[in-house]
Amino acid sequence: MGLLDSISSALGGQGAGQAALLPVLMDQIKKYPGGLQGLLASFREGGLGEVIASWVGPGQNLPISTDQVQSVLGDGMINAMAQESGQDKGDVLRNLTSLLPSLVDQATPDGEESAASGLDDNLLGSVSGLLGKL
Repeated sequence: MGLLDSISSALGGQGAGQAALLPVLMDQIKKYPGGLQGLLASFREGGLGEVIASWVGPGQNLPISTDQVQSVLGDGMINAMAQESGQDKGDVLRNLTSLLPSLVDQATPDGEESAASGLDDNLLGSVSGLLGKL
């Protein structure tokens, strides 16, 4: 199963809010300094190294709270995602608590962050196109 299929499957029962937020999140990751790897580093610097390790590695993904997401991403990024997705800030934060672990888990199938570099422009465009059909 490819990354696109995995993300789509992960969103299967999660509702339109997450489907609307995913392309916005992926665009924000693309713009983030260092991309996904830079974002993961920010979570580690925020004291969430164990959580990130669970998302990247095999096994169950540890949960993340809305407060933890808010603390790492900050108001600017959360507000931008809310505006772009048409969701309120609370919905964005709630959706990110499940989207982020799923996205990181699917982008690092062998437990290696170097695989996360697969989130390139072509993949971002493909996911956006796929979600437009959901």
